[in-house]
Amino acid sequence: MLTRFAYRIHHQLEHYLPEQRLFLKSDTDTRFIRLRSSTQALALVAGTLALAWTIVATALIMMDSIGAGSSREQSARQQAMYETRLNDLSADRDLRAEEAARAQERFNTALAQVSDMQERLLASEDRRRELETGIDVIQNTLRRTIKERDEARAEADRAVLALNEQVGGATEMGRAADTVATLEILTGALGETAEERDAMQTEVAAARQETEAVVAEKRDLELRNDAIFTKLEEAVTISMEPLDNMFREAGMSPEDLLDTVRKGYSGQGGPLTPISVSTSGGGLSAEEARANEILGGLDRMNLYRIAAFKTPFAMPLKDSFRWTSGFGYRKDPKGYGTRMHEGTDMAGAYGTPVYATADGVIVHAGWDNGYGRLVKIKHEFGIETRYGHLSQIRVEVGQRVSRGDRIGDMGNSGRSTGTHLHYEVRLSGEAVNPMTFIKAGKNVF
Repeated sequence: MLTRFAYRIHHQLEHYLPEQRLFLKSDTDTRFIRLRSSTQALALVAGTLALAWTIVATALIMMDSIGAGSSREQSARQQAMYETRLNDLSADRDLRAEEAARAQERFNTALAQVSDMQERLLASEDRRRELETGIDVIQNTLRRTIKERDEARAEADRAVLALNEQVGGATEMGRAADTVATLEILTGALGETAEERDAMQTEVAAARQETEAVVAEKRDLELRNDAIFTKLEEAVTISMEPLDNMFREAGMSPEDLLDTVRKGYSGQGGPLTPISVSTSGGGLSAEEARANEILGGLDRMNLYRIAAFKTPFAMPLKDSFRWTSGFGYRKDPKGYGTRMHEGTDMAGAYGTPVYATADGVIVHAGWDNGYGRLVKIKHEFGIETRYGHLSQIRVEVGQRVSRGDRIGDMGNSGRSTGTHLHYEVRLSGEAVNPMTFIKAGKNVF
């Protein structure tokens, strides 16, 4: 039955596709290749399938190109918005630093004025003390003069009595003249002493008024400085909180990160120099310590900015994509049970640009069995990122890259079921969830 059915099929094929012979002639003999009807039918079917596949693939590529155009425009807009936001943040940070520098200049000027006022106050106080001492001396001199006058009067009375006893008495007119002369001398001395005392009291009152004016001016200056410091402290606190939260949400200690950055940039120092002036020659005053705290906060913000660019908070893709597999245990896409997936998968168009998510150095750029074409970037703080299944690698080992540099193109190389990017973040050699860093960065960038 099967033989008869096959014969009928062969007979029908010979009717439409008769047997052909292809002759091959050489110098010595002639040979031919016989093309049976079934062989011609298979070749015709294969050619038809190839043509159909070419048409379908061309249509799919054209559709992807049309979709990719709009996706690129959307990604370009998102990138422009991201860069604008980053530039605004940098401009705000620079403005805060400039305000702090101006505040420091104003504080130094105010500090010099306060120092001058203190010197004037001390000079006024010394003058007042000198005047008080002079008044005390004048009063003591006046008391001593009055005492000497009384003693002189008593001595004169005794002399007059003795003279009267010896000469038989003096005229009343002579004694009156002596008394008048003595009183005139004493009255003149007392008048001069009183005038000098009044002049010193006037100078003391003027010195007290000048001292009170200096104290009031110093108090107003301290109030203005306190208002400036309060605004700067609020600005630093508001700017610092999201940065602290970003690193803590990423599972990293902000203090350890800042210590590492500070050690790496110890040769350059901070952007502003702390105040170390002291008018008394001792420790820092409360205003100076407060200014140093503000400058320390600004330096901390600058260190945060450096650490943020060295930590993978950015996205590896800027074009449109779809999340296809997250971090954690999942069913193996090749059907080999449940296994740990140490990264996150992002599916997009073939050849989609892949970018570095932080500053670092390329430590691997080549083929790796499971990953296919793989790029590894070593960052600061013991962080490493991996970009797998690439179609093309655009960097070399040892090359230093910055955040946003293009390192390769999305592909389907290695152990993969379709075009996508396998993105990993490793902390001290241990794989962690990349979404932790991506979500933490979105709160700031």
